[in-house]
Amino acid sequence: MVRSPRFHLLYLSNGNHLFICFPISLPNDDFQGILAFLVILGFVSSKFACSNAKGTGTKFNVLDYGAAGDGKTESSQAFLKAWNGACTAARRHAGVIIPENNTFLVNPVIFEGPCKPKRINFEIHGTIVAPNSPSLWNGRDASQWLAFHAVTGLNIGGSGKIDGRGKGWWDQSCRYHPDLKGCTKLAPTALKIISCNESSLSNIQFTDSPQTHVLIMYCTGLKVDNLMIQSPGTSPNTDGIHIQSSHTLKITNTKIGTGDDCVSIGDHISKLDIANIECGPGHGISIGSLGRGGSFVQVENIRVRNSSFNGTTNGARIKTWQVGKGYVRKILFENLEFHAVQNPLIIDQNYCHARGACKELRTGVQVSQVIYKRLFGTSTTGVAINLNCSRSVPCSEISMQSIKLTSARAGRRVTANCSNAHGTESGVAPGPCLPRLDE
Repeated sequence: MVRSPRFHLLYLSNGNHLFICFPISLPNDDFQGILAFLVILGFVSSKFACSNAKGTGTKFNVLDYGAAGDGKTESSQAFLKAWNGACTAARRHAGVIIPENNTFLVNPVIFEGPCKPKRINFEIHGTIVAPNSPSLWNGRDASQWLAFHAVTGLNIGGSGKIDGRGKGWWDQSCRYHPDLKGCTKLAPTALKIISCNESSLSNIQFTDSPQTHVLIMYCTGLKVDNLMIQSPGTSPNTDGIHIQSSHTLKITNTKIGTGDDCVSIGDHISKLDIANIECGPGHGISIGSLGRGGSFVQVENIRVRNSSFNGTTNGARIKTWQVGKGYVRKILFENLEFHAVQNPLIIDQNYCHARGACKELRTGVQVSQVIYKRLFGTSTTGVAINLNCSRSVPCSEISMQSIKLTSARAGRRVTANCSNAHGTESGVAPGPCLPRLDE
């Protein structure tokens, strides 16, 4: 392969004044010869400055650090070197470039902050692929693949692809193959964003993560926009986006089709806005499960708007463990469409290990101030609205307005079930489920 000559930035000075500055394109040996000649002439003093940096200005291309774009040669060290160049650059803005028309094989890697630039871009225009067999992860951290930690002002974007090549993990998953010797419960998350504030993730395609595609934890002010996340509907535990212990977030304009939740909302979340999501296949947009192990739940100010669900097992779901404590409150589900969804609207406040045979407990997570507004579509099951709330800690201040759900099967009827749920409804079909506002 023919490589372009390296550019050198040459500054000439007599020690007091800078005379000229120009780029020259020469092999290293020729450049060193010219430099020696200039030293003899006295044009170059002890203040001579020459940059032979591999990054061009504020852009650090992984190819310049030894990455191979053939999809076969492992390139994680080259990625880390490019990251270190960008992260330590004495500039307001810097970035790492993963160029288009290249495929990079990368082992598990953590891109650590904090970084010197106030804004740092990670531009993915090519394709990044994971090791294609679980055996290649031996001795490595099997919980994650690509991770960013403690980077403020991080922008992950571009037009490229992150391919987790997860089939080998799915084929030995304990969830689907419990009798398989050596089956795995833990598989890598494709992308983890941890403690990254005022950051963004946009315009990337994710495919076939071994487990969760995108995990967000301990972040404030993060924006996610225009992603494409895809894995087979049968792939185990492949949540599209999972969020935990974060606040003031936006997830918008994203298509997600996986084998688990399109968006999963964990504990300690506040001020989350989810809008314009196309979900399916998958398990819907879920708040929970929450309260496992008796933990104290704090989830509030969640909005899910202007989104659609196609062939999912659930639509708008809230799921809490009986043994949990705390609260889920101030939740809005608005302008949602359901197409052949098994459980379009569901609250399960009685979740336990013995699915379908949970014993009644006095504990529970308080679910309150939940608004369902302008929800339309079809259900593949007979119960289109199912609020299964706790007798000890019932759901309260539930409001349902302008809802019309019918059966996806011609000639079938659907019903609504509201157990231990308190609130009001207006213009809801099927119904009645809660007391009507006009009564």
